[in-house]
Amino acid sequence: MIKRFFGREDVEVLGERTAFKGFFTLKEYRFRHRLFAGGWSQEVTREVFERGHAVVVLPYDPRRDQLVLIEQIRFPAVETSNNPWLLELVAGMIDAGESPEQVAERELLEEAGLDALSMHKVGSYLASPGGTSERFYFYWAEVDASKAGGIHGLAEEHEDIRVHVLDREEAYNLVIQGQIENASTLIGLQWLQLNHEKLRRTSE
Repeated sequence: MIKRFFGREDVEVLGERTAFKGFFTLKEYRFRHRLFAGGWSQEVTREVFERGHAVVVLPYDPRRDQLVLIEQIRFPAVETSNNPWLLELVAGMIDAGESPEQVAERELLEEAGLDALSMHKVGSYLASPGGTSERFYFYWAEVDASKAGGIHGLAEEHEDIRVHVLDREEAYNLVIQGQIENASTLIGLQWLQLNHEKLRRTSE
């Protein structure tokens, strides 16, 4: 058992300001925090990328042992990836007044054209806590993979999304081969590889 020394009460926020506001928001924070050796740190300034929180959904058919991935362009990947059309799990931002599960249901339909037979929360994690406050809420959705396919997405959000149905082992081989570059998808596929036997047993 790891002993944790500090918590939220050991950080003092001294001030904040909005440095930029556009499609996303960049805020500047001034703070200090307790030190492991005792006492308090000097004032620290950090810029934080504030884009809200998101949901990621792993659509899995335990009877067929198949899952659904989507493919869409991610412009920021142009600089660092050989192919900016990434293979991903379904995901979307949480709007004001929405619960994570409502977003999971909505995005599954919008991005993959699927209704969940059942929706299950797995957990949550911070996307990149060194620079952004964004938290992902991770769900797996039981789906009928035989109904998946085609091109989806909302035109008003400039989405152009192709659906792929893969056997679980085929999808995990993409992880091994380094063809999955999206962190949420890597996490989801690795989680499925560890848990698929239990999911298939409980669906029988």
